[in-house]
Amino acid sequence: MRMAKHASTIELRHLRYFVAAAEQGSFRKAGAAIGVHESAISRRIRDLEDQLGAALFHRHSGGVRLTFAGKRFLRRVRQIIRSLGEGAQDIASLGRAENGSVRIGIYSSIASGFLAELLQAYGHRHAKVQIGLIDGNPDEHVAAIRQLRLDVAFLTGTRDWPDCDSVRLWSERVFAVLPDRHALSALEELTWHDLVDEPFIVSEAAPGQEIHDHLVRRLADLGWHPEIHVQSVGRDNLLPLVAIGRGLTLVSEAMTVARLPGITYRPIAGEILPFSAVWSPRNDNPAFRRLLSMARGKATTEGQHPQTSDVGD
Repeated sequence: MRMAKHASTIELRHLRYFVAAAEQGSFRKAGAAIGVHESAISRRIRDLEDQLGAALFHRHSGGVRLTFAGKRFLRRVRQIIRSLGEGAQDIASLGRAENGSVRIGIYSSIASGFLAELLQAYGHRHAKVQIGLIDGNPDEHVAAIRQLRLDVAFLTGTRDWPDCDSVRLWSERVFAVLPDRHALSALEELTWHDLVDEPFIVSEAAPGQEIHDHLVRRLADLGWHPEIHVQSVGRDNLLPLVAIGRGLTLVSEAMTVARLPGITYRPIAGEILPFSAVWSPRNDNPAFRRLLSMARGKATTEGQHPQTSDVGD
């Protein structure tokens, strides 16, 4: 069936009136069913027929019945209304973060601590949201955030990143990792002075470069240039190298749940590492916004007092 030239002016209410009349077999009953006066139903159906250039109903004293064209049109209209309803449901579920996905750049362990608990709670509340985790260094993550290839990155420090918003969420203590037979393992807590003569190893992969820079800064303050060897292994294989005596390394508190044979963890006195969420102010992904809201709420509940730096505004 071909629609007339002006069919584009048909309104959704016209279609609903038409379906009600077809289902009720009467303009009067259709009006009563949807709370509209019978004359309004009759007038809008007439407008619809004029728009289409075809009669949709046979009128008779007992009511109305569909013409051949009306039967064909009814199938199309029901498909349209169903599609509109499904589309509205999809958008509403996205707004509630029931569906969709969120892409997260990580620079810390998710073995335990704030981030692990946040992701667990978010996954429980929004089970249909796909969560993608991407390892990398801060510069790579922020570049991806600016291009909207990442929704958010959880990074160490409180640095302001141009064209990005950020909020400090939590802090973790810094631990030295050493062989369990090492002399320093007898101490409950270490200082940087205890570590000035020690060789260190870091991973070539993230967060190796940041650990390297952190060691140089802290030990340079004591007038010491540390011996640091870069290993072409991932984070998981670095700790066994510590166990066999290749050098010490540093980890954040969340990593200390990894209990590998031959190593021990000792906190470094006064060494606290802040963690922040970084994202693009242009990001309107509802699933991400819900995650950010949960992160802020969790930080506030735990007394972290999140501090926002909206440098992208």
